[in-house]
Amino acid sequence: MPRYLSVPGEKEYWGRGVSYCAVCDGAFFKDQELAVVGGGDAAVEEGDFLTRYASKVHIIHRREELRAQPILIDRARANPKIDFIFDAQVKQIVGGDKVKLVRYEQHGQAKELAVGGVFIFIGFVPNSALLNVHVDHDEAGYIVTDRNMQTSVDGIWAGGDVRAQLTKQIATAVGDGTTAAVAAAMYISALKDAARA
Repeated sequence: MPRYLSVPGEKEYWGRGVSYCAVCDGAFFKDQELAVVGGGDAAVEEGDFLTRYASKVHIIHRREELRAQPILIDRARANPKIDFIFDAQVKQIVGGDKVKLVRYEQHGQAKELAVGGVFIFIGFVPNSALLNVHVDHDEAGYIVTDRNMQTSVDGIWAGGDVRAQLTKQIATAVGDGTTAAVAAAMYISALKDAARA
């Protein structure tokens, strides 16, 4: 699940100018100025993607420099439709029927930026709360598994982005799912064999 900014206006304008998916919603913002909040790979890559539709994309980041991969940063810096607002903390998303502006603080000064939409890419939170039993997880809530995707609870496997791992990619999730399915099938076969013995 996307990590929320938790600022006034974010929930109120979700679906009316606030989005967490550039590919899903970018086309709705043709020829508008947009704000992208974040400084990692997703923010920079999605910001670059949004320039297909937007007249201008402002990437707002709370730090002095981006955390994205150098190749993504170079591509974004070379894109004339992207500008960067560093050391800025978004404080509020404001609008009427839809988003009209973002209020942020930069170097102790309150500022405003008129935009038609705000795309938030500040990370994700694992949806591990769906389990009604405790399984071991890391400090961020990602489920810890062994190499067969087995959790700390016998008979429960986890795979994909909910699992503690280096990458969060579709290819990784597919591999995790395959491994978990094979391991679960072997587990069930072993239970059946034990019951027959």
